[in-house]
Amino acid sequence: MSLVRFGHAVHAEWVKLRSLRSTWYTLVCLVAVGLGMTALAMGRAGEQYTAAEQASWDPTQRSLTVYLVAQLIIGVLGVLVVTSEYATGLLRTSLAVTPRRNRLLAAKVLVATAVAVVAGQTLMFATFLLGQALLAAQGVPHAELGGPGVLSAVVGGGLYLAAIAVLAIGLGTILRATAGAITALVGIVFLVPAFAGLFPAWFQGLLDFWPSQGAAAVFATVADPAYPHPWLNLGGMCVGVAAVLAVAFVVFQRRDV
Repeated sequence: MSLVRFGHAVHAEWVKLRSLRSTWYTLVCLVAVGLGMTALAMGRAGEQYTAAEQASWDPTQRSLTVYLVAQLIIGVLGVLVVTSEYATGLLRTSLAVTPRRNRLLAAKVLVATAVAVVAGQTLMFATFLLGQALLAAQGVPHAELGGPGVLSAVVGGGLYLAAIAVLAIGLGTILRATAGAITALVGIVFLVPAFAGLFPAWFQGLLDFWPSQGAAAVFATVADPAYPHPWLNLGGMCVGVAAVLAVAFVVFQRRDV
């Protein structure tokens, strides 16, 4: 019976997520911004870079750099999965229907993660194919999906974005406010990497697994000496995300609402 009840909770969360206009607006924005930025960045790459630069670049990584903005957009989706119910008061109804808090939050995480995985993978494959098509049309070095490390980078990029969405769910649950959770997410993915050099030595090791820092090495096909094992870096980031999510479960269980 418990499995059936959890299945009902998952179905209810899916209905709620797909019925929100903000969900579709966010997903459309994710794809539109991703493809638009890729077109702008890759459309004139042949003119913007010298032959020497083109010979040494990583065309796969260049077409996937849209992740810098995409991670914020998909993070907004993750935040809204939780905070939209706090804002409207719907969470009280959800808890009345599913009084086991951990089950409710687990259903939210499962549904949102599934959507984020599909959205992230779709975006990464689309931006890669568009970017490489634009590079090929300009007669500059480009990559094929079957090339060394290419598929790994594209798939890893999609998983990276999904992990960011899960991180956002955790932040939204802990902070219970859309503005606060998004601000925290911006600080994590943008401000910490930007000021990485200012942190003490003991913190530098964590940056190997940080979003927009070491974990972003998964987007490259050319090995970075600083991050020789990009999937290990991504795995470390996922462990950190899991820790934030664990805190979110504890906090959600102990609160009145």
